[in-house]
Amino acid sequence: MSMLKGKTALVTGSTSGIGLGIAVALARQGAHIVLNGFGDVEAPRAQVLEAGKAAGIKVGYHGADMSKAAEIEAMMKYAAAEFGRVDILVNNAGIQHVAKIQDFPVEKWDAIMAINLSSAFHTTRLALPAMQQANWGRIINVASVHGLVGSAEKSAYVAAKHGIVGLTKVTALENATTGVTCNAICPGWVLTPLVQKQVDAKAAAQGISNEEATKLLLGEKEPSQQFTTPEELGELAVFFCSAAAGNVRGVAWNMDGGWAAQ
Repeated sequence: MSMLKGKTALVTGSTSGIGLGIAVALARQGAHIVLNGFGDVEAPRAQVLEAGKAAGIKVGYHGADMSKAAEIEAMMKYAAAEFGRVDILVNNAGIQHVAKIQDFPVEKWDAIMAINLSSAFHTTRLALPAMQQANWGRIINVASVHGLVGSAEKSAYVAAKHGIVGLTKVTALENATTGVTCNAICPGWVLTPLVQKQVDAKAAAQGISNEEATKLLLGEKEPSQQFTTPEELGELAVFFCSAAAGNVRGVAWNMDGGWAAQ
């Protein structure tokens, strides 16, 4: 499969979890990939290269801190210099902190807003001119079911993700008569390192096993009683990049096991 051969996708927060799942799915369709994120880079790079081996893709990496506008600008310049332009932008970088509003550390609020919301504005404003010039582009914002509904003790995350859904709609509307689309993916529980931490915390707090904590976590919110996988989210991203999705614009598409249907 090489539906995206010759295109370049930049995926933020793509060294693990959802971002890596999306990068692998796009690579499988023949897109060159620019990875971004913390921690080990070589293992995810090898995984993405393997997925796109048949299409002979190239994989780049930039370690921009997504809370810093200047570093985001440097990353976008790197992508343009190495690959020509970014055709597909996936804004996935995100962090989480859980606390009641009156106890919420101000610096955590600021960090979540910067990484989960402002970074997508910066990458988008920098990617759009080349997409508009080419009259083709796909901007995919990884929001969350928390871009559609709220949960207690997640004020910053929920506010930022609602903001991402709003930014998605405006980006789509401003480019509605062009070949540039913008849509959001809204996952429910996905078993990523971020969510595993929440499972561990629940197990420790209640003195129960990880398995029981997982059941509790899913049982509270997700009617399907199963995690969404990074692979499934990757396939949705591929669909958004396809010709069939050319008129899908400004959508917040939840893949949440029925969470928001309740």
